[in-house]
Amino acid sequence: MLANPFAVITTVQEPTPCVRQFTSLLSSQSIPLLIVGDSKGPFEYNLKGTELWTLERQRSLNFMLSKKLPTKHYSRKNLGYLIAMDRRATMIYETDDDNGPLDAWTMRDVRAKAITLAPQRWSNVYRWFSDDLIWPRGLPLEAIREEGAIPKPDAAKQESEEYAPIQQGLANNAPDVDAIWRLVLDRDFLFKSAPSVLLPPGTWCPFNSQSTWWWPEAFPLLYLPSYCSFRMTDIWRSFVAQRCLWELGAGVVFHAPEVYQERNTHSLIADFEAEVPGYLHNVNIALILDKVRLQSGVNNVSDNLISCYEALVASNELPADELPLVEAWRSDLNDLQSTGRWSTSRARDAKDSE
Repeated sequence: MLANPFAVITTVQEPTPCVRQFTSLLSSQSIPLLIVGDSKGPFEYNLKGTELWTLERQRSLNFMLSKKLPTKHYSRKNLGYLIAMDRRATMIYETDDDNGPLDAWTMRDVRAKAITLAPQRWSNVYRWFSDDLIWPRGLPLEAIREEGAIPKPDAAKQESEEYAPIQQGLANNAPDVDAIWRLVLDRDFLFKSAPSVLLPPGTWCPFNSQSTWWWPEAFPLLYLPSYCSFRMTDIWRSFVAQRCLWELGAGVVFHAPEVYQERNTHSLIADFEAEVPGYLHNVNIALILDKVRLQSGVNNVSDNLISCYEALVASNELPADELPLVEAWRSDLNDLQSTGRWSTSRARDAKDSE
């Protein structure tokens, strides 16, 4: 089967300079960019190589989730993932409208050359790519200065090609950090170039939705929760995704910067307020997910996703209103799988055909 990659963003703006730059690059590699709008817009998107899904057009979709998702929330992006899967995507790349590609940006493969890190409870992956005091949004505050959270290579392993159905690229200029870093230390920031790293199963590190690569085995884990703040939706997704990924014997791979961010206007105090649930609860969320009993293998990924969200709801980390949305997501995935539009083996099929 030939490769059939898609890219997805959600936005309420007209095409930004970053999107224009990304669209030019993606078009040169025949990668369509799906634009998921919201109630504030955009209502048209005059940019070749993109496909706009306005809120009105989203409501015409046959997906169960399209009837349940709230408006004015980043989780509208879930519909872009489903549309890509409906188009038989063999890879989904996601980014945001304020990120542009660096020269280092390149098409990724589900097998990535990486150095495996030594097992840790929490890993501050940003410190692999910098000696400065910096940490990713979502890293527990108590882990910021922990010596044990600074990543170190696993001495027993050499750099090798690793199976990695979720991969994260870092961002230069305005990297994805929390509001505390920006309020205290904010400046233009450049990471150093370094080999990619793999977090082994059992090691936690938040990852975001700014430059993230997903392959079909991990497509169910794309789900963004709706009943949390927009500053936590991709972070809490990353914790669920990592926990489920471990049941595939895999971990997340992090790459040196491949995008730069020209950050949209933010209120840092509003960002801080939206991140407070994470500052207070991220450690407990990891503990809850540690204890969830999951099943191994690619055929159980969707069920494992449900189990994780059931555990978070039972522990009052998310409201019960989240579960009908997760169930709708799984139902839509089942429909896509039953018709052959989404298959967990598609990434391997695409690689084998090269």
